[in-house]
Amino acid sequence: MSSETGPPAAPRRSPTVPGLAAQAAALAAGEVTSRELTERALVRIAASQPVLNAFRVVRAEAALAEAERADRALAEGRRLPLLGVPVAVKDDTDVAGEATAFGCAGDFPRKTADAEVVRRLRAAGAVIVGKTNSPELGQWPFTEGHAFGATRNPWNTAYTPGGSSGGAAAAVAAGLVPAALGSDGAGSVRIPASWTRLIGIKPQRGRISTWPDPEAFNGITVHGTLARTVHDAALLLDAAAGNHPGELHRPPPVEARAAATRHPGRLRIALSTRTAFTATPKRLHPVVESAVRGLAERLAALGHEVEEADPHYGPIGLTFVPRATAGIRDWAGRMPDERLLDPRTRGAARTGRLLGGAPLRVARAAEGPLHRYVGRIFRRYDVVLAPTTATPPPRVGDLMRLSSWQTDRTMIAHCPYAWPWNVLGWPGVNVPAGMASPGPGEAPLPLGAQLLGPAHGEPLLISLAAQLEADRRWYERWPEFADM
Repeated sequence: MSSETGPPAAPRRSPTVPGLAAQAAALAAGEVTSRELTERALVRIAASQPVLNAFRVVRAEAALAEAERADRALAEGRRLPLLGVPVAVKDDTDVAGEATAFGCAGDFPRKTADAEVVRRLRAAGAVIVGKTNSPELGQWPFTEGHAFGATRNPWNTAYTPGGSSGGAAAAVAAGLVPAALGSDGAGSVRIPASWTRLIGIKPQRGRISTWPDPEAFNGITVHGTLARTVHDAALLLDAAAGNHPGELHRPPPVEARAAATRHPGRLRIALSTRTAFTATPKRLHPVVESAVRGLAERLAALGHEVEEADPHYGPIGLTFVPRATAGIRDWAGRMPDERLLDPRTRGAARTGRLLGGAPLRVARAAEGPLHRYVGRIFRRYDVVLAPTTATPPPRVGDLMRLSSWQTDRTMIAHCPYAWPWNVLGWPGVNVPAGMASPGPGEAPLPLGAQLLGPAHGEPLLISLAAQLEADRRWYERWPEFADM
């Protein structure tokens, strides 16, 4: 398997699907209507669904009605950041009139109210075209399940787009929507962003509301944004950000879009390839390491001070499992019939019942000391650059057939780098790092790297990602699937 090196690859095709900001600008200028954009999105979704299977719910009739209301508002002179632009949200997020199945099978009731984040997207003018696929309760870095089948990577449909926001990533990478909302509890925005050549922002805990839950998965899960460009991901973040009074985490606001237009200054960057202890085997694939080191070289060429240095993670892994499995236990209790869940999900819920008392309280109490311990890296450096995943994406089906024990070991082997930042609650941004050829005659697959920061560090990470994007111009290359 070889990786892309040297200067940026020439565009494979001219982009025919404008991004989030471009669509918003075209609508405001009267160059296109929201109904036209929404119809185009729905046509592309319908054409792609038999292969990509990115969507669990397509809101064709409701979305067109929303688009017509947006067109009337535009005609009246109203201006909102996303007025009339079609976007998608993940299957874990409540949309009024639709079920929230979170990748699971069963007869789910339709929700009577939007989640707070969807309310905010609507307040910004967005048209919600549908809900994207996720594995059961967002547990795995692949998007497959008995309830909906397999979601495929538009860069090479034999491979997974990752997970758990795999449907959202596939939809954006294929140009079905210009941006989508995902969620990230162990890398679930950053992992699929890395494997589909997208920008994936995992913001500070609490930056985007989790209401009607005061927090998600005991504080490890946050909503995040996926888009083809840094500016678009930041625009969606600004539109989605904010809180409900009942939430546990309410950080001070940041201006993500403004950060995307600022030079980051000369930064001290730690290149880290060390993983936290998990008592399971894992190895950084040479093709991924080469891609990440190539990105480090570009950062140095842009004037930054780049050195090899690793955070000290300590016992962080021991604190993740109680929080994650207790969250799965809570979500499993919401299912209409737990017998329909994957045996691996039922096993994780049983573990969550065992660890949901004193072990969970101890895990949560450890977060403050971990902040201080891991945070020592930021006394010397401004940003940590690390792989997003340890490997290129696996083939569709490779992980679906495994037992619980095999799934856990294989999942950690593929994705050991992202989850510590969920325990800490700090921000991270995936950026494209290269392309890898899985074999002769096969379409290449994307690889990613993550920019990791301390608490409330999104503006600096976004500015640095935007500087890299201007240098590498990742967004000019599209998958062949987008030509459909």
